[in-house]
Amino acid sequence: MIPPATGTAPTTGYAPLNGLEMYYEIHGEAAGPDAVPVLLLHGAYMSTGTFGPLLPALAETRQVVVCDLQGHGRTTDADRPITYEGLADDAAALLGHLGLAPADVVGYSMGGGVALQLGVRSPEVVRRLVVMSASYTSDGMQRELLDMIPSISPEVFAGTPIEAGYREIAPDPDRFPILVDKLKTLDMTPFSWPPEAIRAIPAPTMIVVGDADAIRLEHAVELYRLRGGGAMGDLAGLSRARLAVVPGTTHYMPEGRGLLDRWDWLCAVLTAFLDEPEPEPEPEPDPGPGPTG
Repeated sequence: MIPPATGTAPTTGYAPLNGLEMYYEIHGEAAGPDAVPVLLLHGAYMSTGTFGPLLPALAETRQVVVCDLQGHGRTTDADRPITYEGLADDAAALLGHLGLAPADVVGYSMGGGVALQLGVRSPEVVRRLVVMSASYTSDGMQRELLDMIPSISPEVFAGTPIEAGYREIAPDPDRFPILVDKLKTLDMTPFSWPPEAIRAIPAPTMIVVGDADAIRLEHAVELYRLRGGGAMGDLAGLSRARLAVVPGTTHYMPEGRGLLDRWDWLCAVLTAFLDEPEPEPEPEPDPGPGPTG
């Protein structure tokens, strides 16, 4: 069942930051003065509308912020490449502008890479981290995807909902070829973020991937282990990392099979993870009696 609308229109606006006019929406209400908001980060060629029923489902019980990243949706572009690091800095600046840090950060695809970089570059703004269908190295992607990327061009999108959606809401609809070029450059540029930087992210982390995703399952497990998961919990206890592999699920298509189409399953596992109580801090060791004179 698709969740009902929350009954109130979202708060919308534009944040002037890092050379952008970043469009954002705030859905739902904070459950209390200490409630932590959720920031949703979309994938390439997408916008605030990407998350479909997942957004109102999450907003039933919490405040949810969703934004259009650089050059996407209603957000302006800037005279700079699109990079994971730059997008992460924009997201951190948005949370600061709204006064909503720290937040639980949930990113899908390109947004998942942005979420990881947010955890690396601005750990103080991230309470919990959810990385969906994303990798920390370019070779974490399936070979078929890497082989396909060089063939992408604006003409590939001609007449598609992706192009039509962009032209409908973009500040300058004629910049679509520029967006394609920037995203193609992003995807064709090899990257490999240092494992020690990923390991050092302080936020508890959930890795989510479809079992037929564009991200290799082996890579998702590798990322899960870097975040502290994979030990035998019966003996070692549960770590601060979680791994969810969604069955019968692709990255994006065909319609109905992509990860975000599984919004009901995602909402269940995300809510359970985000609502987990914080672990009790381990007691300081007793130093014993001090030296005597």
